[in-house]
Amino acid sequence: MFTSFNTDKNRDIEELLSDTVSAQDLEKIEKVYMKELTEKKFVSAKTQFEYAWCLVRSKYGADINNGIKNFESLCKDDPENKRDYIYYIAIGYIRLKDLPTAQKYVKAFLEIEPNNHQVILLDEHIETEMRKEFKRDAAVAGGALLVFGGLLGVGFALAKKHYDKKKQEKEEMKPSSD
Repeated sequence: MFTSFNTDKNRDIEELLSDTVSAQDLEKIEKVYMKELTEKKFVSAKTQFEYAWCLVRSKYGADINNGIKNFESLCKDDPENKRDYIYYIAIGYIRLKDLPTAQKYVKAFLEIEPNNHQVILLDEHIETEMRKEFKRDAAVAGGALLVFGGLLGVGFALAKKHYDKKKQEKEEMKPSSD
């Protein structure tokens, strides 16, 4: 399979996920892609892979989505390398912060190759990030509940004050019995 980076299984996942393509590299492979498309009316799997991988490593969400679409197309057109494409699709979804979708692709990969250390590390990374996201969301929700509870308490206090004032006014308006 064609790869643009070191596939050493011990490669740090964080480094992989934060790796971005330079504008020059993206432009270079995009020119090759467009040339093949216009001249041959067909893009080779190698060129489509390299272009998709550059797009997935872009800092722009639209590029990442286009890269994912290219990898999905490669899955259909080049089933022999489907497992590799699934891996890169998962990376794209992680970069988009769509962790549940990324995890679906990682699980699909692990069904094909359950002992792939690199994909297992990617799955662990996704689990860790999802736990962090859950804790962050829970903290935000807890803070929102505290604010809501505080506002509710203030509302009840104001309502009681208003009720007590009206009650006192009524008492004062009653004729006194001497």
